[in-house]
Amino acid sequence: MKKKVLKSLLIYALLLLIVSLFLLPLVWAVVSSFKPESAIASYPPKWIPDAVTLEHYDYILSTFPFLQWTRNSLIIATVSTLTILLLTSTASYALARIDFSGKKVVYGSIICMLLLPIQAYIIPLYLLVSSLGLRDSLASLVLVAGANVTGIYILTSFFKSIPKELEEAAFIDGCGHYRIYLQIVMPLSKASLASVGIISFIANWNSFLWPLLALRTDKWKPLSVGVATYVGSFFNNHGFQYGPSLAAACMSIVPTVLVYLLLQRNFIQGIAHTGIKG
Repeated sequence: MKKKVLKSLLIYALLLLIVSLFLLPLVWAVVSSFKPESAIASYPPKWIPDAVTLEHYDYILSTFPFLQWTRNSLIIATVSTLTILLLTSTASYALARIDFSGKKVVYGSIICMLLLPIQAYIIPLYLLVSSLGLRDSLASLVLVAGANVTGIYILTSFFKSIPKELEEAAFIDGCGHYRIYLQIVMPLSKASLASVGIISFIANWNSFLWPLLALRTDKWKPLSVGVATYVGSFFNNHGFQYGPSLAAACMSIVPTVLVYLLLQRNFIQGIAHTGIKG
């Protein structure tokens, strides 16, 4: 019994150490965003500031179109996430529950695409979007985000785990694939859909490289590009400053944290239920 307790204590101590290492930079960033600029880079560093100020947050909100960037990011991330859920759920249902010629080749190709970073195909993607006349538009961001192979992999794995007896009973009652998808598969997949939704929202919220190339004007400039271009840059008119950069970074992570906290339970259940089934 004592060995089990000691083993549990060691495991929890190790987990606490790992969590602390991950949280340390975040805590430092939040604390430093409330310090005067001169105190942020002081040595030795002080975790508890001598003076607390909101000047960096006021500077960001009054000098840059931060609220517009935030609105753009919310629209882009929300519309992209809904598009991803629609496209990946329908594609995953077809791959998991419908037999058609070449299904294994299609699914295998999708899995292989998981290994390709966007940098590998961003030039032909850029040329394709430009040839379609979609540059500098919301569609250029949403349609590219909709081709989400991670969501297809997660949902296909989950749909395969749904008992076939439910589908067979529905066919006997006269249901087609459309009704089965809407009335049986979707209600059973709330946890997995929440997992895909959280992953997609965070990924699109933090997306940087593709919006940087696809957008020519500031109309749809998202928060990630705006902060990196104007706030955290040596090339803006105000010069590089640690305080405003940290304040902008702290404010920019709030929506993603809220989304995760709201859907945390479903996210954990979705990952646990999906597993690594193929």
